[in-house]
Amino acid sequence: MAKQVSKKKQKNKGNRIWIRRGILIACAILAGAAVYLAYRVFGPNTRAFGDKKYFYIRTGSHYTDVLEGLRDQDIIRNENSFDWVAKQLDYPNRVKAGRYQVTRGMSNFEIVKLLRSGRQSPVTLVINKLRTENDFVRKVSQNLEADSTALRAMLKDPVYLRQFGLDTNTAMCAIVPNTYEFYWNTSAEKVFEKFEQAHADFWTDDRKAKASALGLSENEVTILASIVEEETNANDEKPLISSVYLNRYRKGMLLQADPTVKFSLQNFALRRILSEHLHFESPYNTYLHKGFPPGPICTPSVKTLEAVLNTPDTDYLYFCARADMAGHHAFAATYEEHLENARKYHAALDARGL
Repeated sequence: MAKQVSKKKQKNKGNRIWIRRGILIACAILAGAAVYLAYRVFGPNTRAFGDKKYFYIRTGSHYTDVLEGLRDQDIIRNENSFDWVAKQLDYPNRVKAGRYQVTRGMSNFEIVKLLRSGRQSPVTLVINKLRTENDFVRKVSQNLEADSTALRAMLKDPVYLRQFGLDTNTAMCAIVPNTYEFYWNTSAEKVFEKFEQAHADFWTDDRKAKASALGLSENEVTILASIVEEETNANDEKPLISSVYLNRYRKGMLLQADPTVKFSLQNFALRRILSEHLHFESPYNTYLHKGFPPGPICTPSVKTLEAVLNTPDTDYLYFCARADMAGHHAFAATYEEHLENARKYHAALDARGL
C-alpha cells in the first residue's frame, strides 16, 4: 500500500514537472512571438544608405504605388513586414502625396506613421538670375512636382496674368530672386501665386512712390533693372548705369543696350556684339526699337531693383569699360567724352595684346 502511494506521488510529481516545462515552453514561444512581432513593428527596416533619403509620393498615388516606390527607391529591406504594419495602421486608405525624409534605421512603425501623417520635408528653392521663361519652368519642375506644361501655359495665358497686372511679356516680372520654401507636391498654380505674392510684398508703398517719382511703372523698373543686371556685377555702379539708360529713355534716344541684343538672339554666351547682330529684328533689340523692351531680359536681384529705384540725377548718356580693366565703367555726358574713354580702353587692350 505504501509503495502504491509512493508511485502515485512520483507520477504526480512527474506530471507537475512536465506541466511546468510545458508552461515554460509556451511562455518562451509566446515571448519569442512577441519579440518577433515587436521587431517587425519597431525594429529597423531601412536599407543601407546615408543618414537620410527622400521618398517621393506623387499626387494621385495609391498604396500599391507607394509599395512600388519603396521598392524601386531602395528604401526598405523587408516589404512584407512593412505591408503588414501598414495595413494594421490603415495606411492604405490614408496615402498622402509629398516628399518625406526617411532616416537610416527607421522602423516600419516610424515610416508608416510619417507617411500617414503627411508631414513633408519642404523643398528650399533658390532663385537667382533667370533669363527666360523656360529657365524658370525648368528650375521649378526639376525641384517640385508642379507640372511644367501647366506652368508654361499659365505664363502664356493673358487672361490669367491680367489679374496680377501682368501680360505674356511681363510675366517674369513676378519672379523676384530670393530663397523660397515649397512643399514638393505644390501645384503649378500655387507655385506661381507664391512668387506673385512675394512680388507684391516687395512693392511696398515706399518703393511704389520711388518708381512713380522716376516716371516708371513697377514693371518698367523691373525691365530696366534686368538690363542693368546684365551690364555689371558691381553693385556700386548700378545706379549710374541705370541713370544712363533712364536719361536716354527720357530723351527719346535708342537705349542701345548690348544685353538686349543677346536676349533677342537668345545667345547668352555671345562675347562680342557685331554689326550683323545689331540688325537682328526683335522687339527686344533696343538698337532697333525705342523705349524699354516689352519684358525683362532676366530676373534682376533685389539689389539691382533697389539701385534702379534709387537712380541718381546725372547727365550721363554713355559708358564703357574703364582702361584700368578693374571691371568698372567710365561714364560720359557727351559723345566726345565717350569716344575719349573708349580710346583709352582700346589703347589698354592693345597694350595687353588683346
